[in-house]
Amino acid sequence: MGSTGRRIVRATLVAGTLDILSACVYTLIAGHRPLMMLKGLASAIAGKHAVTGSGWFALLGLGLHFAIMAVMAAFFILIANRMPVLKTRWLVAGIAYGIGLWAVMNLIVLPLRFGWHPFTALGLAEQFFSHIVLVGIPIAWFARR
Repeated sequence: MGSTGRRIVRATLVAGTLDILSACVYTLIAGHRPLMMLKGLASAIAGKHAVTGSGWFALLGLGLHFAIMAVMAAFFILIANRMPVLKTRWLVAGIAYGIGLWAVMNLIVLPLRFGWHPFTALGLAEQFFSHIVLVGIPIAWFARR
């Protein structure tokens, strides 16, 4: 595996772990079980049965989460290899990428999958923190090398 591949794997593991841990914390704060949140992720590809099914669906949800994160990391790192400004201004690029990821996930992907849900101030703060600080910035940090 070359340098780019290693950066993609590392960015995926770090950003993916930080993001799923924050999702677990937010899930617990909301009074729900992280296992159900992971099963909810799996329902995107396994259908509604995943939510009521066995714990294996939680593992499927976790795998899906990291697969999506790998695409996010690979996209940014591959673009940064062709646009050096994203490496030299990695912090600004990471913040912008986090905002872009939030927009794609919350304005396109999630509404298409689960329908439109209104935003709350706390929900927006949590989502922006996670997408910018825990995903966008770490991915950009790994891309800069």
